[in-house]
Amino acid sequence: MNATELLRELSEASGVSGYETEAGAIARRAFEPHADAISSDALGNIIALKRGDRAPDAPRRAIMLAAHVDEIGLMVKGYEDGFVRVATVGGVDLRTIVGQEVVVHGARPLPGIVGSRPPHVLSPEERQKAVPLDDLFIDVGLSQESLEEVVHVGDLITMRREMVELAEGYVSGKAFDDRAGVVSLALCLESLSTLRHAWDVYAVGTSQEEVGLRGATVSAYGVAPDVAIAVDVGFGAQQGVDEKESITMGGGPSIAKGPNIHPVMFDRLVETAKAHEVTYQVEYAAGATGTDAWAIQVAREGIPTALLSVPLRYMHTSVETLNVRDMERTGRLMALFIAGLDEAFASQVGI
Repeated sequence: MNATELLRELSEASGVSGYETEAGAIARRAFEPHADAISSDALGNIIALKRGDRAPDAPRRAIMLAAHVDEIGLMVKGYEDGFVRVATVGGVDLRTIVGQEVVVHGARPLPGIVGSRPPHVLSPEERQKAVPLDDLFIDVGLSQESLEEVVHVGDLITMRREMVELAEGYVSGKAFDDRAGVVSLALCLESLSTLRHAWDVYAVGTSQEEVGLRGATVSAYGVAPDVAIAVDVGFGAQQGVDEKESITMGGGPSIAKGPNIHPVMFDRLVETAKAHEVTYQVEYAAGATGTDAWAIQVAREGIPTALLSVPLRYMHTSVETLNVRDMERTGRLMALFIAGLDEAFASQVGI
């Protein structure tokens, strides 16, 4: 599997929270060759099952891997003199979208740009601040009459961005949060095809993470795994970010430690990384992680959960940047972890 090309295809696809169909179909195609069964649920989660090779008298155990397919975006909330007014879906950084190219997903896809008043007509105070959402608009070049024929309230808007390959394995594009995690799940399934594992593996491309961890909530309930690993992105080291709050780019996945994480899951992931010389780092998470792990941990009667993060710069912009090797190491670490799961481990985590 070519991780870079899969990330490119996922990144350039549309999949705003609640409308993940296009990106979800790509995830499904990536999972399918290495899965025994694949399905989706009512919230649009893509669920791939790879069955374990267990002894006939052994209990059936399962691990769930989760990475969200959805992305942040915009939504049409109205028109004004031929311009589209918008609302945000998820945590859009308004500082970064002025002047961006977008696609308005109306009756037909329309290229557009995010416009605002020119700086010449702003007060000195206004020039020092991010442009408020109510002062932004989308210009698609249509008259008001033509616009109303093809664009309707509630239509989605995504950033228009091709993935760019930078130097030394770095790439940049939109929606790497968290399609990088989806790629790592696909790589894990591919690796497991060459390894023996006793536990069943559910790889889930979750929906609606950016608006409240909804896909993880329902899929964890439906799959009811014994343990779980969520994969997301973490704050990669960059200018202006405290090194205590960031993880090293190219340093492999970070393994989170904190109340959202089962300590035995954390310890085994670290042991696995060390035993197989997989580059990794440790990240503290003193409270809510804001990831699918937060929802999975408390599903049903509780699920021992871990969190892996791919280092990422410029989160929630259209130029998110990562090192492909970090995605690959994340997939490999999960596969090796899964290959080592047995009944002794089940006892350690209390299941």
